[in-house]
Amino acid sequence: MEKYFKDLNELLIATKATDNKNKRLSLYEATEKILKSVAGQKTKGGKVIFIGNGGSASIASHIATDFLKNCGIPAMVFNDASLITCLSNDLGYEYVFQKPIEMLAEKQDILFAISSSGKSKNILNAAQAAKKKGCLLVTLSGFAQDNPLRKMGDINFYIQSRSYGYVEIAHLAVCHYLADKIMEKNG
Repeated sequence: MEKYFKDLNELLIATKATDNKNKRLSLYEATEKILKSVAGQKTKGGKVIFIGNGGSASIASHIATDFLKNCGIPAMVFNDASLITCLSNDLGYEYVFQKPIEMLAEKQDILFAISSSGKSKNILNAAQAAKKKGCLLVTLSGFAQDNPLRKMGDINFYIQSRSYGYVEIAHLAVCHYLADKIMEKNG
């Protein structure tokens, strides 16, 4: 267990952030850009949308709830079983997040796209739809450095690991850091 925690600590410290031109950002620069955008949501009337599959869906739900309840920021997920099964059945699973983004996202919104592999077609389709809408796109991925999701976002967080556990814990830590900073600023 000590080795697991040591390895996790090293991965957290080594988290990489890049912008939409693949320029390296410090974690401070990346999180400050996000925090400024999220802080403006109340005045702009925008919302924060979180998407993910499996464990990443759990992170999305958890953090959207924290943003809404604890931070006072309008936030949502598309994890309702009826919505997912309807869209999957009628359109195909690769469109399960894209369609709600097309229908509900607005230019002032922020999409957090969470994918351990960065290769899930439904996440990539939703990210592309959010870009078309003019949303700020924040990505969280892992596994391969050249994963497609990491190349799409305005701000991209990458965890250099192929372990779902490490990647998901790190993604949750990044999201919790943002929520904690918002709560701190809000008093």
